[in-house]
Amino acid sequence: MSPRTEEQFEKIRETKKKLILETAFYLFATEGFYPTSISKIANKAGISKGLIYNYFSSKEELIIEIVFDGIDRLMKFFDPNRDGKLTKEELKFFIEEIFRIMKKNLHFWKLYFSILSQQAVLKLVENKLLEFFKPAFKMLEDYFEKQGVEDPVMETRFFGALIDGVAFDYIIDPENFPLEKIKKRILSLYL
Repeated sequence: MSPRTEEQFEKIRETKKKLILETAFYLFATEGFYPTSISKIANKAGISKGLIYNYFSSKEELIIEIVFDGIDRLMKFFDPNRDGKLTKEELKFFIEEIFRIMKKNLHFWKLYFSILSQQAVLKLVENKLLEFFKPAFKMLEDYFEKQGVEDPVMETRFFGALIDGVAFDYIIDPENFPLEKIKKRILSLYL
């Protein structure tokens, strides 16, 4: 048997890292951040505790990566051409993608909101979250200003709260939630 190539080792590393992240994500969401230890993650994943420490220095580092990975998934649809300016077409695309993602990955977003609603987790990521969202908030404020909105800062916060609220309500009762109608209503408000 020939030795593994660097590509094979990289694939193994990525597979192990993904296993760790998925297991930690599930346990943080279902059992809570504080009750979940590195040992519990290792046991659930069927790997050694030491292997986790090869990838992450702490469970705090793990949760930070999990939270920002989820946000990255959403934000790749915001200002897709990365020019720092938001057009009506890009805002429409972003809204439609958020709704598509909500519908497609309901379980993921249930767990994600569960993680973010834990005070210990929020404390770990809130400063980075605010820093991360500043450019998006600025683009939305500029967009609303160009649309003639009286208070673009308030409208930006309202838009974010509206999207968060829709996602949260949909997660609670997906069978009865009129997701498509609400998407159309939001599109009519902003386009």
